[in-house]
Amino acid sequence: MKKIMFVGSVGVGKTTLTQRLKGLDISYYKTQAIQFYDAIIDTPGEFLQHRRYYNALTVTASEADVIGLLVSATATMQTFPQGFSSLFTKPVIGVITKIDMAEDPSMIEHAREQLQGAGAVEIFEISAIENIGVDALRDYLVED
Repeated sequence: MKKIMFVGSVGVGKTTLTQRLKGLDISYYKTQAIQFYDAIIDTPGEFLQHRRYYNALTVTASEADVIGLLVSATATMQTFPQGFSSLFTKPVIGVITKIDMAEDPSMIEHAREQLQGAGAVEIFEISAIENIGVDALRDYLVED
């Protein structure tokens, strides 16, 4: 399985998606520090939201095979700067979270445009709570 590092803002669903992929009970807690699991690295949202932490993301990325940028379907603010993926020397994918909460398809399209602008080459649409799209992401991580 490819080792993935999740990057996204506070509350986007990185920890919930990690729990779903690991087959754990879904329970909310605030990630305070980088959490290493077998094949998942869960980063605090502050590492994206405060530019001075970008260095921590690039250093931690050396442990991953692929970088997953997460944007919520409900987010209205720009999450990632244009070309954000250029910080990494690994493949970068996008994950649109909380698709079950999107009131209309334009919200998902807005998230997709953010991820494309950031440089994600493949984008997955996920609801970790409803377990929608998780298998497609898992299949991507398992394939060679």
